[in-house]
Amino acid sequence: MDRYAVFGNPIAHSKSPEIHRLFAEQTAQALGYEPLLAPLDDFPGFARTFFEYGLGANVTVPFKEEAYRLADRLTERARRAGAVNTLKKLDGGALLGDNTDGVGLVRDLLDNAGVRLQGKRILLLGAGGAVRGVLEPLLAERPAALVIANRTLSKAEQLAREFAELGSVSASAFEPLEGPFDVIINGTSASLGGELPRLADGLVRADATFCYDMMYSATPTPFCQWAAGLGARTRDGLGMLVEQAAAAFELWRGVRPASAPVLAQLRGQLVG
Repeated sequence: MDRYAVFGNPIAHSKSPEIHRLFAEQTAQALGYEPLLAPLDDFPGFARTFFEYGLGANVTVPFKEEAYRLADRLTERARRAGAVNTLKKLDGGALLGDNTDGVGLVRDLLDNAGVRLQGKRILLLGAGGAVRGVLEPLLAERPAALVIANRTLSKAEQLAREFAELGSVSASAFEPLEGPFDVIINGTSASLGGELPRLADGLVRADATFCYDMMYSATPTPFCQWAAGLGARTRDGLGMLVEQAAAAFELWRGVRPASAPVLAQLRGQLVG
């Protein structure tokens, strides 16, 4: 049986094994997929050992940058992201590194949430790896403007410079932001700590702004609670998780699984 895995540390919480099991059943693919706890002190050696028999792997925290360095070849979106969340063994044994996080976010916005990005004014909160990974796919949708806002302005400015050739992208600290925006995406880790970036209410236009948190939970995240309180439509990042997995599955197996039924099943488990 063809073997696949997800590398992480910690990894027991990962929903990837269930997602890919459902994708395999749906597409009649014979494969095995397992969560593997990779050592913090030797990720490259661990991954190379797996790929002596394995064909592909997802990569989660804290190894995405190490996977980037491990890959023998990179897709353009992975090169720009500076991080890899999907590895595929090519004929001859070379490893291809890809980053499907951004396309997962965009597909969830466009296909599942019905949000139009072209010609819209987008605010992206944060300047870490999660934001870097989604910038190219977001700019490919040709928004009218994309503003990267971060507590440390210099980090946002650096990202804006790096991606300036792809579209209208600028940087700001949180305090000077002027709204409203059509779409606001939270790429900070604040929701993990039950916190919220310091944001002005005027960034949201009631019944018009769409607010998306890359994090997900059984109950609305602090960011989604703030946005909903101002009359915005909201969505968390569970769909992004499923869509990035679907893109990885397609890269490995050459068939695109239907994500909607898998997302519905996971959502039911999360709130059940």
